[in-house]
Amino acid sequence: MSTIRLNVVFGCQLSTISLLAVLAWAPAAVAQSTPQTQPQQQPSQQPTQPPPDQASPDAGGPGGDNGAIALPKKKEKPDDAPPPAPAQPKFKNPEGAGDYTLRVDVPEVSVDVGVLLEKTGQFVPGLKPSNFKIYENGVEQKISGFKRVEAPITALLLCEFSSSFNYYNYYFLQDMRNAAWEFARQLRPQDYVALMTFDMRTQIWLDFTQDKNQLLNAIQSLVIPGFSEKNLFDALYEAEDRLSRIEGHKYIILLASGRDTFSKITLDKIYQKVKNTPDITIFAISTGGNLRAQTEGGPGVGQQMRDIDYLQADNEMKTFAKMTGGMWFEPRFVGEMPEIFGDINKAIRSKYQLVYHPSNAKQDGTYRKLRVELVDDEGKPLRIQDEKHKPLKYEIIARDGYKARQEVE
Repeated sequence: MSTIRLNVVFGCQLSTISLLAVLAWAPAAVAQSTPQTQPQQQPSQQPTQPPPDQASPDAGGPGGDNGAIALPKKKEKPDDAPPPAPAQPKFKNPEGAGDYTLRVDVPEVSVDVGVLLEKTGQFVPGLKPSNFKIYENGVEQKISGFKRVEAPITALLLCEFSSSFNYYNYYFLQDMRNAAWEFARQLRPQDYVALMTFDMRTQIWLDFTQDKNQLLNAIQSLVIPGFSEKNLFDALYEAEDRLSRIEGHKYIILLASGRDTFSKITLDKIYQKVKNTPDITIFAISTGGNLRAQTEGGPGVGQQMRDIDYLQADNEMKTFAKMTGGMWFEPRFVGEMPEIFGDINKAIRSKYQLVYHPSNAKQDGTYRKLRVELVDDEGKPLRIQDEKHKPLKYEIIARDGYKARQEVE
């Protein structure tokens, strides 16, 4: 009996221990599976602030990631705001009349005029607006603007660089190089100059630059030409076309024999191009003058035909210069070059600029002939004297005309 009782008591004790272990483990398991709740805070006496990510931003400022989009706050209308402006009165055309617009386009012509002494090439200063008279197609115009101009130049040195395989052509090539060198030597630091040559075709050796050394180096490189042809008309047409895209007044220093052998452009077309291209003045220097003087009038039909060709070439070079208000030279010796380009510099840099509104205001694209005269205070032809009261002859250098603008319908 006692043995059995002990076993029962021992079994009850084991059951009691197991039950206590289960009860001790249960709260820990529940604590891990269920989040702990935060203790409730006591209500504060101050007003409640919204969380940082939900606070209302300033007007126009960004809000939090989870907040609402902030709109700019409307400014309150000040008490002293000015009253609105009165409505503009509306005008009505008479019944049956339409709307009309008026546009007045008054053309303006600017003419550069050089006044040089024939003997020395010296610029004549001190002239007044009343000393000038300008005529368009024979009708005198009223001068509305007048000033003396002396500014840096923009010039293209256009050189004939054809083959020198024979003794005759060698002199022309040397004259061109000497003239180009003297022109470059008299340039000023503010001047812009470019170099283009031509034989059968044109070639740009140097784009516009203010570096005189670059121009001198380019001239020195003109040693061996490629062709014997002299396409003067094509080259001058291309030069005029390129320069017309540049604003302001430009100059072409043309160093060539004047002969043309293979151009696609005819003489009439190049004359028309030169005449109708504004703001370009040509100064032409014919090469080979010394050799021509030695051989001119020689025996043989071939020499006679050559003389005629060069007389025609001189006439063309002279016409190019005259049409544009430039000058033409035919030097025979290298020693003449400094004086020639000294005269060109005076003619280019020192000028009088006349401005007028033409009496013929039609924009019909016609060519208008120009003529400039110098008069004294009494309206008579102006006479210029030196210190010893000896009369001095002078030359007026200006374009012989211009092409009126063509109105587009």
